[in-house]
Amino acid sequence: MMTLPTCGTTGMNKPKLSIHSAAALFLTAATLFLLPAVSVRAQEDAPEIAGLTFESKMDPVFAEQFVIWHYDQGYDVIEVKESASYLLVPEDGEVPEDLPEGMKVIKKPVRNIYLAASSAMSLFDAIDALDCISLSGIDTDGWYIDNARKAMEDGRIVFAGKYSQPDYELLLGSGCGLAVESTMILHTPKVQEMIELTGIPVFIDYSSYEDHPLGRTEWVRLYGCLLDKQKEADTFFVEQGADIAEMTDYEKTDLKVAFFSINSQGSAVVRAGSDYIPRMIEMGGGKYAFPELENEESSRASVTITMEEFFAGAVDADYLIYNGTIEQSIGSLEDLYELSSLFRDFKAVREGHVWAVDKDFYQASGTAGRLILDVHHMLTDEDEDQMTFLKRIQ
Repeated sequence: MMTLPTCGTTGMNKPKLSIHSAAALFLTAATLFLLPAVSVRAQEDAPEIAGLTFESKMDPVFAEQFVIWHYDQGYDVIEVKESASYLLVPEDGEVPEDLPEGMKVIKKPVRNIYLAASSAMSLFDAIDALDCISLSGIDTDGWYIDNARKAMEDGRIVFAGKYSQPDYELLLGSGCGLAVESTMILHTPKVQEMIELTGIPVFIDYSSYEDHPLGRTEWVRLYGCLLDKQKEADTFFVEQGADIAEMTDYEKTDLKVAFFSINSQGSAVVRAGSDYIPRMIEMGGGKYAFPELENEESSRASVTITMEEFFAGAVDADYLIYNGTIEQSIGSLEDLYELSSLFRDFKAVREGHVWAVDKDFYQASGTAGRLILDVHHMLTDEDEDQMTFLKRIQ
């Protein structure tokens, strides 16, 4: 088992790894991880915390939305891009004075978490940390992760209201130590303000902004640091990377794949060409239908286009994959026709090549890479019964 670095070079010195270097990363790790113990650049960039000495930086391999700075006496700082910095204070430690402006404090051990970021649940589960969660932003029937559902059925985790309407009294009465939110909380800033006014820190998970197949999975290392389960997190991340490394030799095809959903306004919602979903389609041997498309209004991976624009780009696609993780999924071609009669003219529809992923995919941050294998099976028309996320629509 390889050992992941706790620190590394930064900026222009950080290795830039392509999709297909995943195999090289995990199979020849000794070469790629010969990094200096503490780079001068890392030390210069480290946040200054009064009374603490910077020791090292954990520079993620694939994730681009966070970094972790390690200090002496067991303190850490998690920086989430375009969000906030969080100082992790050890159980017997004091909160330093004169913290950098805007830095939030999270006191360890982190217990009685209110988890409203559903995509993080699989990562907590992967490192055996469900006992740190006592409150959920999703009710029992909304979980597709077996251990999470069972914990709620057993009463070990209780529903505390959805992210936009949490039960503040329950959060306080349960001794909630942290609220882990998705970026959806940004649409209800007053809710975040109310939670923080009760003294409960709010951590916002930006893993959905990652554009590499292993980027979202690498957030397990952030939660490992947060919950003092770094060894378990690193082990899990390496195992997932090894799984993806085995999926890098699939033969490329000219088969065009569109991944999309239709929103309530009748517009098509697709993924930006640089997003991790198109990358997994390419790793599975396919060709994404909108490779040049980017979100010009924000860094979000989803791009909304008109049905006419979608028709022009995907009518000749060999395969359609309906994204049922956010919008209501489809169960039949008739459901697809109800969304738009234009689908009757799509090549993939005529040839019987329509598939879908459901909400369980969004909750599977730890194993999302298996979509690569599903795409491979879909394109080669083999081992359909071995698919994890894709289901055929007829």
